[in-house]
Amino acid sequence: MAQALLPTPLGHVLISAGGEWLTSLTIAPLSPCDDQREEEDDQPLLREAKAQLSAYFDGRLTRFDLPLAPLTTPRGEAHRHAIVAIGFGDRSSYGAVARQLGSSPRAVGQACRRNPFPIIVPCHRVVGAGGTIGHYSGGQGIATKIWLLDHELRNWKG
Repeated sequence: MAQALLPTPLGHVLISAGGEWLTSLTIAPLSPCDDQREEEDDQPLLREAKAQLSAYFDGRLTRFDLPLAPLTTPRGEAHRHAIVAIGFGDRSSYGAVARQLGSSPRAVGQACRRNPFPIIVPCHRVVGAGGTIGHYSGGQGIATKIWLLDHELRNWKG
């Protein structure tokens, strides 16, 4: 598995790839040992992922075009597609996504919690009923979700 580390306003983003697919993205706080992690920037997929994520954080990219490792179930793929369909700067509730899929809000929340590609599959755009923030499993949790939502509102040109 090849990996690359990208410093961002949220901390380091660790991008992992296997073959022709990204396999995960992890948001981690900065730590002293990060400077010692070897990066594999010679892989075109990792370079492209870093470029797209950098453009997102710079406010120049609103939709990712990266090959993500496929999910093992059709239900998981349906949840992923529904979450990706929520536009940059927009939000949708767990209940609204669930109704669209004929699912339950709890199942949508679990899909968000298990999302191996935070930011790229923008589960931060899925919020609780009435616009409450809800939960977030990436980075620093709710603080990371709020930062991402605010970032998109600041850079939304729709």
